[in-house]
Amino acid sequence: MKARSILAALVAGVLLAAAPGACGKSAGTDADPEEAVSEAQTAEDPTMNDRLDMVREQIRARGVSDPLVLKAMRKVPRHEFVPPEHHRMAYADTPLPIGMEQTISQPYIVAYMTELAGLKGGERVLEVGTGSGYQAAVLAEIAKEVYSIEILCPLEQKAGATLKRLGYRNVTTRCGDGYQGWAEHAPFDVVVVTAAADHIPEPLIRQLRVGGRLVMPVGGSYLQEMMRLTKTASGVHKETLIPVRFVPLTGPLKEAKPPADSTGGRAEEGEAGK
Repeated sequence: MKARSILAALVAGVLLAAAPGACGKSAGTDADPEEAVSEAQTAEDPTMNDRLDMVREQIRARGVSDPLVLKAMRKVPRHEFVPPEHHRMAYADTPLPIGMEQTISQPYIVAYMTELAGLKGGERVLEVGTGSGYQAAVLAEIAKEVYSIEILCPLEQKAGATLKRLGYRNVTTRCGDGYQGWAEHAPFDVVVVTAAADHIPEPLIRQLRVGGRLVMPVGGSYLQEMMRLTKTASGVHKETLIPVRFVPLTGPLKEAKPPADSTGGRAEEGEAGK
């Protein structure tokens, strides 16, 4: 699964979306002992080697180092979240279409956003934009519970069925407008938004507990910047990180007026998908 040519329009600039400090690292250096443990499972799981390669060459080499994130990325079977016609590309360094003009994110971006979330175990997480369900599965490998909202009901139903089939009992999905969050289960320790908007939705900030983190691409409809917001007792702290490219949030968000303190991002290049 080394192909790199599919969906050229989607993958342009993807290598620029490397975490700060990742430059200069080469794949295969500083071997992770977890890989040796995982290799024992390859006889039972023929895709395990593909995931090991994915983590080593696409994720660790770009600077993602959280052991919990790397372990989750090695474990979650990405091919289960893509259409059968794209199974051979499931572990390639690219987003892939999942139907309804939506995509599953590039593996590196999933790992990067999960690392930004700072999960240690035991957290309650809100995901806005279920999409294929892959990001939810990765989050669920670390967090105690994940609540995921998808505005496109056919995608939510399919993702929910996939997650259930794979045994993710700690993920709850529903079809709805993610802009409004999921107040019944708030406050959340972490909010991860897997689609882009020109501002951070105020309801999501309100539903974040003090000390919690929100990770989201912010900017225009074509290019954005990844942002991390940390809620404090006195307000919010915002960090503008790498340039990315995500599909846009859909629904009432288009008509929503951003609050005065929202920050939009401007990106030169880079990319990710939902």
